[in-house]
Amino acid sequence: MDYNSTREKLIIPEYGRNVQQMAAYVVSIEDREKRTGLAKVLINVMAQLHPENKDAADYKQKLWDHLHIITGFKLDVDSPYPAPSPEITERKPQRVPYPQSEIKFRPYGKNIEKIIEKACAFEDGSEKDALVKNIANHLKKSYLNWNRDSVNDELITGHLAQLSKGQLKLSDDARLAHTNDLLRQTPPTVTVHNQNNRRKKFNPKNDKNSHFRDMRNRKKN
Repeated sequence: MDYNSTREKLIIPEYGRNVQQMAAYVVSIEDREKRTGLAKVLINVMAQLHPENKDAADYKQKLWDHLHIITGFKLDVDSPYPAPSPEITERKPQRVPYPQSEIKFRPYGKNIEKIIEKACAFEDGSEKDALVKNIANHLKKSYLNWNRDSVNDELITGHLAQLSKGQLKLSDDARLAHTNDLLRQTPPTVTVHNQNNRRKKFNPKNDKNSHFRDMRNRKKN
């Protein structure tokens, strides 16, 4: 039996074993002109295997680089691009910096902290009062995603004061939205089973056929 584990290791698995074998055959050809012609044919084959990348600016050059890598940098042809250095396979990608900023209250996220910072710069007045109330209602709704039972307004106003460093306060006559009203804004999810008996989340509002079923039911009644 011939198993893949006993075969030669695939250098770039995305192109498969046949491409690697053809690349080895191209390298074995002694005539340079013929070798160059077959290399161009093989490049077209590699391009057909991954047509989704053809719109990239350096797509052709990447294909030639990959062919050089597959042949172990032994390919000697008249390429339209300079051959890459063998060190390219040892080059590590640059480390992507990850923001390390601390989130004071994880249920609210970082973006709301930036919004609150902008709101603190608003001039006092009805517009700022309305903005502060909207922010407080958003905090309450976000908190309910973590605690679906209930949340009191004193807790939310306390968090608002901490996030704004005491600069944002609700007006005396402001009242936050009721918990039931906020929960009602979130569409319910129902668990159903598909034909393969796999569980998935289903949102009744996204069911395109529900409208037509309701019309048929009304006609029957």
